Amino acid sequence: MSIIISILLTGLVIALVLYLVQKLPIDSTMKQMAQIVVVVVGVVSVLSYLDVF
Repeated sequence: MSIIISILLTGLVIALVLYLVQKLPIDSTMKQMAQIVVVVVGVVSVLSYLDVF
């Protein structure tokens, strides 16, 4: 059960960070790169919760 909670909390944090990245007054290319980094870090953390890594 704690794995599900960890995955849900990770999803919430990823969504919040992606929202905040959208609000930054920077170039759209930099926003896309930041979004990619956030998504990759999120996927890696979810996979680590599932003991893939």
